[in-house]
Amino acid sequence: MDSKCNCSTSGDRFLNPILYNILSQMDTGRPSQDTLSNSSAPHKCNCEVRRMVCLIRSSEVCKEASVVLVKTVHFMRNLPAFNQLPPSDQYALLKSCWAPLFILGLAQEHVDFDVTDVPADSMLKRILLNRQESPEMEREQPAMAGVSKLKCCLKKFWSLDLSPKEYAYLKGTTIFNPDVPELQAGLFVEGLQQEAQHALKELVQLLHPGNQERFARILLTSSMLRGITPNLIIELFFRPVIGQANLLELLVDMLFCRNS
Repeated sequence: MDSKCNCSTSGDRFLNPILYNILSQMDTGRPSQDTLSNSSAPHKCNCEVRRMVCLIRSSEVCKEASVVLVKTVHFMRNLPAFNQLPPSDQYALLKSCWAPLFILGLAQEHVDFDVTDVPADSMLKRILLNRQESPEMEREQPAMAGVSKLKCCLKKFWSLDLSPKEYAYLKGTTIFNPDVPELQAGLFVEGLQQEAQHALKELVQLLHPGNQERFARILLTSSMLRGITPNLIIELFFRPVIGQANLLELLVDMLFCRNS
């Protein structure tokens, strides 16, 4: 997919002239003649990189997503090998893998969703709020390009029609990622990933003896998971629920609260 915007070569001012004019006035203190002349020429950008979107049926989809997220953390907590790792390694692996695991959960639970363009007034509100925050707090807004990647990934998994055990072993290969930096038990994690991959391969051969390409297709499809950013997942599914809270901190509380 070509991510280059093919809209007017004049730049962002033609993407949404109302927003451009307001923000320009905020920067300069007064509207320029150029912005005034363009204020009556609305132009909609259909480029997926620039199209900001939000969920349709937001309340229902966010509720389904929250259930999947809770199941994701419980899956990690219930792995004996994961609990044997040092707490710092558990945290590092959680930070690295929660988003790919969540996407696998969406696929397994067949959570489907649709999006629509963000209304202009909502987009303006987000821009103005972001301008008041520090640069570290500025958030990536869900764009159609990222959502398209996510939906494509889900459709690939649905076409594979994985069994619950195949999903479980694939999640194991995702959790135990030895490439995560500064792991204290890196060799142990690498061994766990190899065990999970071996178990997945054996299971695939058992369930689909005539399909020699299935294992490779599963691994190839799973490689798409890393191309979907955690920020997209947070802003699309969880920002309407958690508000300004930090999702990773909430996940850490869930993971290490052993008695809940």
